[in-house]
Amino acid sequence: MTQGDKGQPAIFLDRDGVLNKDHGYVSSWEEFELLPGVVDALAALQRLGYALVVVTNQSGIGRGFYDEAAFWSLMDQFQDYLSEHQVYLSAVYFCPHHPEQALPEYQISCDCRKPAPGMIKQAIDDLDLDPSHSVLVGDKLSDVEAGRRAGLGHLFYVADSGGFCEGATTISCLAEVVPYLEGANNAPH
Repeated sequence: MTQGDKGQPAIFLDRDGVLNKDHGYVSSWEEFELLPGVVDALAALQRLGYALVVVTNQSGIGRGFYDEAAFWSLMDQFQDYLSEHQVYLSAVYFCPHHPEQALPEYQISCDCRKPAPGMIKQAIDDLDLDPSHSVLVGDKLSDVEAGRRAGLGHLFYVADSGGFCEGATTISCLAEVVPYLEGANNAPH
């Protein structure tokens, strides 16, 4: 695979519903239930040469259900857990905003809340990533739309019961991304 003008390609990962079970406003390690096969899939994607970047809407912060410190504490624990398996996230981006249902300081229409591509574009700039050879994995149409708007090369839609998202490859879990990328010879060796 030939890379574009930018550097490394990335796997942009939504958090809740892709990496962990979405219990609604997950804010502590005790609530954080990893989905089956996630660590092995992340390790394989990392071996294929992709940067691992989490991009997650976290309106629970804006709604006052938990604060940014709780979010970062959970993510630090997750990263510590992953490092025990030699898996390393390149970055984590989150959007605490909601245009209507949030505390006044978080009640904004922003360019970071998916489906807006702000978090992805920020990561591309911060980490010098190659968007055309990068991938997004999300479980909501807004995730896929953010990846589309950011110009990512491939979009995966995690659907529990055979859902469909136009322009995205439908999968049932993150682990299915690995053989697809290996088989499609998209890996950036």
